[in-house]
Order: sequence, then C-alpha cells, then structure tokens
Amino acid sequence: MTKTEDLLNEVITTIQERGSVYGHPYYNHKRIAGLWSAYLDFPITPHQAALCMALVKVSRLTETPDHYDSIKDFIAYGAVYNTVLEAVKDEQFEWGDK
Repeated sequence: MTKTEDLLNEVITTIQERGSVYGHPYYNHKRIAGLWSAYLDFPITPHQAALCMALVKVSRLTETPDHYDSIKDFIAYGAVYNTVLEAVKDEQFEWGDK
C-alpha cells in the first residue's frame, strides 16, 4: 500500500470515528452553521461551514506545510463537504447504525 493510500484510509477512519461521536456530518455542520450565523448575524449554510473548516486547515498548512494531521484533516473536510452536499441532494441523513 502506498503512503497516499494509507493517508486516505486514515481519513476514512477519522470521518467514521467522528461520525460515531458527532452524528451525521450534515447535522454537525448545520449546528456549526447555526452558531456561526447567530454570532456573525449573517446566514451560513452547512456546506459553507464545512468549507470554512477546510480553510482553517489551509491556513495551518500555510504555516506548516508538512503537518500530517492538518493534511489529513484538510482531506477529511473535503469529503465532509461532499457528504453534506450529497445528503441535501439525496435527502439521506442516516449515519452508520443510527
């Protein structure tokens, strides 16, 4: 297995672990978006919240380009962004065994 394949497998594991703790990424990012919207007094969508979380990782990678955990998290937030968009499009909000 290549290092890239190892990285992607770690990302999948991380997303699954977080999902079992925080629930479906759509609902988690809907909560985040709601809090940010209230604080900023500006509407934020769940997929925008996921994108902003990825941008936090971009900022960190700008300072430390080879920080493995930030690389992994950046990839994970891209997948979460897609999961949120797909959940809305397909109206599928189930996560794991829940």
